[in-house]
Formats: sequence, structure tokens, C-alpha cells
Amino acid sequence: MTRIKRGYIARRRRTKIRLFASTFRGAHSRLTRTITQQKIRALVSAHRDRGKQKRNFRRLWITRINAVIRDNKIYFSYSKLIQNLYKKKLLLNRKILAQIAILNKSCLYMISNEIIK
Repeated sequence: MTRIKRGYIARRRRTKIRLFASTFRGAHSRLTRTITQQKIRALVSAHRDRGKQKRNFRRLWITRINAVIRDNKIYFSYSKLIQNLYKKKLLLNRKILAQIAILNKSCLYMISNEIIK
């Protein structure tokens, strides 16, 4: 019985995985089994941290808004400002409010005066 040479499909699959892990260190970029394990681990971490990143940015925006509000005595607290924003139906999200608070404080004063009226 003659020897059968394997096709290129398995090799193509392995090279695709190797390209993904080419920047990993040590055996994580050389051995096929550890490459697949590290790929799964990397994708799980990426999926988990996408949600974490959204949370962290929201926390950062809230902290920035709260710091400017308390520093300049516009309001006593962040929660009161957001509550009154919703009451007056001024639809500004936290990202935009944080940018306004840092870059253009006079605009934030105008918004707070609009809410107080």
C-alpha cells in the first residue's frame, strides 16, 4: 500500500491560527495546541473587556462631570443635575456632558442655568 500525502487544508488552518498568534511569546506562538488555547483565551478576554471598557468610560465621564459640578458649585451632586436634565427633557448624554465640562465650562453654566429656570 502506498503512502498517502495529506492535503493542504489542515496546514492552511494551522497557518491561519499561527498568524493570529504570531505576536505571542514563546510556545504560545509556536506550538499548535498552545496556540489554539491562547487564541480561545484571547478572544474570551477581548469579549469580556469590551463590556468592561464601556463601564469604565461611563464611570470616567460621570466622575469628570461630578468634579466640575462640585468644584464650581453649580449643583450639589451629579445625580441632581442628571435628574433635572431629564425633567427638562434636555437630551445630552454623559459623554457629551463630560466633554463640555472639561473643554467649555461656560457652556455647562449655561446648561445648568437653563435647568434651574
